[in-house]
Amino acid sequence: MKSQRKSKLTVFTAFVMPIIILSGTVFIAPNNMIKRLALVSSAIAMPEGSFSAVGDWFLSDGTTDVFTQGTNIRKSASKIAQSENTISVKKTVDLTTIPDDIAALMAKTKENSKNDLKDGTIQQFFYGRENATTAFKNIYVRNTTATKSINIEKVLNEELDLKIDRAKPAVLIFHTHTTEGYEILDRGWYAQNYITRSREESRNVVRVGTEIEKQLTAAGYTVIHDKTIHDTKYGGAYDRSRATVQKYLDKYPNIQIVLDVHRDAIHQDNGIKIKPTAVIYGKKAAQIMIITGAQEKSITNYPNWEWNLRFAVKLQKKAEDMYPGLMRPIFFCTRKYNMDMTKCSLLLEMGSDVNTLDEAAYSGRLIGSSLAALMKDYTEK
Repeated sequence: MKSQRKSKLTVFTAFVMPIIILSGTVFIAPNNMIKRLALVSSAIAMPEGSFSAVGDWFLSDGTTDVFTQGTNIRKSASKIAQSENTISVKKTVDLTTIPDDIAALMAKTKENSKNDLKDGTIQQFFYGRENATTAFKNIYVRNTTATKSINIEKVLNEELDLKIDRAKPAVLIFHTHTTEGYEILDRGWYAQNYITRSREESRNVVRVGTEIEKQLTAAGYTVIHDKTIHDTKYGGAYDRSRATVQKYLDKYPNIQIVLDVHRDAIHQDNGIKIKPTAVIYGKKAAQIMIITGAQEKSITNYPNWEWNLRFAVKLQKKAEDMYPGLMRPIFFCTRKYNMDMTKCSLLLEMGSDVNTLDEAAYSGRLIGSSLAALMKDYTEK
């Protein structure tokens, strides 16, 4: 693979009815009450010099900045499947508990940031059906490919080439953009002097990957979590992470599931930053977006893309069945991101740079338990 070039940004436009979470409550905002929002997503540098295209699309032709309370989404029967704020499955005991190290970091940050100045606003958004091009029941997909159509029901019923032996490493978690980090405090605003990127594992996506790892190991699976920093220089990060993945695949041929764990960044041109948010068990969670790719145009040598799509759809279904609202629509795109290396390779966007570390870690536990439940169906007895 050639070295990466500097990533570009693309602004997506569409006219949709946004769903908004303000102060932990879900509302639908009518189009005529929302000013046009140009949301830019810039979390992932695209290989081969292509552009960043992972943002979502909250735009309208309204003429006012005022948000007013619309229909509570929990009272709208047509919306319950995609955005229910409560869930019916039995609560796992400690999923909502803030880990001790994160709680200590929050307390320390609160003490040390008393003099921070508000430089910009953070807004919570719920990404759901309105942000998808295709839907089947509670599975939503945003298809931006040029030539690939998708029948979600058909894909959901297709088999996976997945057979797991609990005694051998089956899952590899790694991070192409290892230094991607989060806000620590949920203040509704950000300070320019706070830099979310960090080499400290306790503050970046490595910490979130650890929560996924813990859920899988608790379920009896053998997991490898690589914490190598691949983005000391942003360009070429995917080349370096590819070498890391290949090293593990050579050493442990039983690895089948490969997860590249990132976080997004969604910034408006007026300085507002967006945090994808759901409320699950009464606690804020960073919404997760699965990215899976397709072979077309300049993307070649990607024979596994249809297998990856199957895996993405099945994981999305499992997570939404267990924790409704956790997942943003799957982003199905003309990209590869090293997902050609196994038949069950995905890229996960765990919230954005203005979600808190606690919110993202909570989502790590939720997606980890969802993945463990899915893997159970493919585990050798």
